[in-house]
Amino acid sequence: MIIQIFRELIFKKIVIENMNTKILNQKIKIMTTQEIKKTSKFISYVLRHAPEKLKLEMDKNGWVNTKELIQKLNNKMPNFNMESLEIIVAENNKKRFAFNADKSKIRANQGHSIKIDLAYQPTEPPEFLYHGTAIKNIESIKNQGLVKGKRHHVHLSADKATALNVGQRHGEPVILIIETKKMFEAGYEFFISENQVWLSEVVPVDFIGFE
Repeated sequence: MIIQIFRELIFKKIVIENMNTKILNQKIKIMTTQEIKKTSKFISYVLRHAPEKLKLEMDKNGWVNTKELIQKLNNKMPNFNMESLEIIVAENNKKRFAFNADKSKIRANQGHSIKIDLAYQPTEPPEFLYHGTAIKNIESIKNQGLVKGKRHHVHLSADKATALNVGQRHGEPVILIIETKKMFEAGYEFFISENQVWLSEVVPVDFIGFE
């Protein structure tokens, strides 16, 4: 009798757990690694370069309304929700996105080509920072230094490993050593983004070490 009751209790527990799992799966769409990567790249493009692609209103500091972003993405991905967005923000290995305190707004941390003010404060850099690029770009850099191009800033890394990863995206990589303390002492400003990318308006060739 006791064994029978025990078996019934276990069966009920399994049934309840399965029901809870189904409810959870309905609430949170389980995204594959490929879906996360693809959606992350699209959101990055929208928040850094083309908010008009989803007809989003972006404020002067680069923030957009989180609910509005989700609603616009729902047109392409009907099951996309807040939990989906939180997964993308948390699992982005470059930490490209940031929520505000109550997660009512979201923005890209850096890399914008559109005119915004990220409101980062000038920060004294370490003695050296690093820039990853491709060997094919070296001659141009020797002629004009590092320039921001269409972006707001030149991006610099705090360590060689990160710089190497950046350089590999563009071809055969090379790491440049930037004498940032000397730049700072010469009057150049530096900023650091929420995902720990160092930013500068320009890096003159006199402060670049070529390995």
